[in-house]
Order: sequence, then C-alpha cells, then structure tokens
Amino acid sequence: MNLAAAAKAATPTLLLRISIAVAVVTILMKTAAWLLTDSVGLLSDAMESLVNLASAAFALLMVTIARRPADADHPYGHHKAEYFSSGFEGLMIIVAAIGIIWAALQRLQNPHPLGALGWGLTLSVLASALNGGLAWVMLKSSKQHRSMALEGDARHLITDVWTSAGVVVGVGLVALTDWLWLDPAVAIGVALNILREGAHLMWKSSQGLMDEALEPEVLAEVRKTLAGFEHKTIRFDHISSRRSGRRCFLDMHMHMPADWSLRRAAAVRASVEQALMSAVPGLRATIQLLPDDVEVHFGDEEDLI
Repeated sequence: MNLAAAAKAATPTLLLRISIAVAVVTILMKTAAWLLTDSVGLLSDAMESLVNLASAAFALLMVTIARRPADADHPYGHHKAEYFSSGFEGLMIIVAAIGIIWAALQRLQNPHPLGALGWGLTLSVLASALNGGLAWVMLKSSKQHRSMALEGDARHLITDVWTSAGVVVGVGLVALTDWLWLDPAVAIGVALNILREGAHLMWKSSQGLMDEALEPEVLAEVRKTLAGFEHKTIRFDHISSRRSGRRCFLDMHMHMPADWSLRRAAAVRASVEQALMSAVPGLRATIQLLPDDVEVHFGDEEDLI
C-alpha cells in the first residue's frame, strides 16, 4: 500500500497511535546522535521529538473525547476537544523552543569540538525520514477527516523535519569549517522557527474555540447549493456559519410565499437541508421558514457569509 492509500484508509486514532510509536523511535535515535556528537543542535532536535511524543499522546486523548456522541450536557457533541489538542501542541512547541535557546546560549559561552559526526548525522537523517513520511500521511488524512488534532500533529512533524534538515546542515558545516559557534547558532535558528509554528498552532486553536466561520471554499459550496433553490418565490438571508471540529453548523432564514401550506414549505426546506448536507459532509443546517413579506433583523446589516 502506498502513502496516498494509507492516508485514505487510516483513521485519526490509528495515525496518532503510530505517531506515538514513531516519536519513541525518533527520540531514541536523536538522543543517541546527541550523545555521540555532544552537539547542542542535535540536542535541540531530540528535545523537539520529546515534544512530539507528549503532543501525540495528548492529541490521541482529545480525538478519543471528540468521538463521543452528543449527550444531555453536550447536545452538539464533543468535537471541539480537538482544538485543545492543537493549542496544547503549540504550547509544548514554544516551551521546547525556549529550552533550546537556553541550551544554545550556554554553548555559545563555552564552545567545544564535536565528535562522531558521521554516525550522529546518519541517525538524525533516518529519524527525519520517518517523521517526514508520517507527517505527509497525517496531513492528507487530516483534510479527509477534518481533524484539527491530526493537522496539528502533522504540522509539528513537518516542522521537526525542517528542524532536522537545518541541524544536519549546520553540524555538517561545523565539521567542514571547524567554526564551533555554528552549532549553537543553528540551534537558536531552529528554536526561532519552531516558535513561529507554535504560535501559529495556538492562534488557529483559539479561532476554532471562538466559533470561526467556515472556510471560504466551504462557504462557496454552500452558496452554490442555495443558488440552485433560489427563485422569485424563494430566497435566503441572514446566513451565518461556524465550525466545531469536524462538525459544521449553518443558520439561515428561508423566505417563501405566505400562502404555501406548512407541508409544502417543510418539504422544500427538507430538500434544501439534504442538498446542503450532501454538498458539505458533517454539516448541520438550521433553517427558519418565513413568509416572503416578513423580515427579521438582528442588528446585522449584511449576511455573515
């Protein structure tokens, strides 16, 4: 089975379990690389893999909670639990970056030669290859399942791959030039890069928790679907949307002739709801029926999409 087929077949839970296993393996490999070379750059790489392990474990917990069915206390389900996973992962990335900068500053003050670079760099490259393959599969799967937890873990792994690439180049330059300051300088550069990624994940998580509107491409699909029902006797307004993990919510008014029977109006509404749910998987639409000569305003001058 190729990577594309694996991404399509795998569930978020399975991928996160694999991520935990891969994180354990890469921690061992990168720690061995650091012990062999005594490179602070390779130490920073190993620390980020430790963050990968903690983040994947927390993401698995949140995905498990998000899959719980709706209940009396959570009538809209538990889908937002995945945003906590992404926020936690961003926080862990920032903590790791601060630790890397501290270690690098210590080495800048007290530089010393590195050893066994061949073995150390080989282990780092192999660990990065594992992370890169897994990240690609997880990112593909996150789009299919609309999983924020998977996306957060995948993007963290991608950051880890770039981190490792920078460390390998930096440590390789140390071996070629004997410029010992390059090792901690690379570590600081790595830390600044993952700080940016951590901040991005925390921002995206906060937007999800604040009921961010659906993505532009999803809203375009909603507009296209509604356009198929609009007529001189039927129109839609006061349309608003939000995303909650894998679940999407849409609220709107549907205006139709006042002399239509309730049965006829309800049948048309059911057709609109079915079309919307077919066009946007995971969507729950709430449509309020109104006569065409009645307007209801909530202080908004324009529709929210």
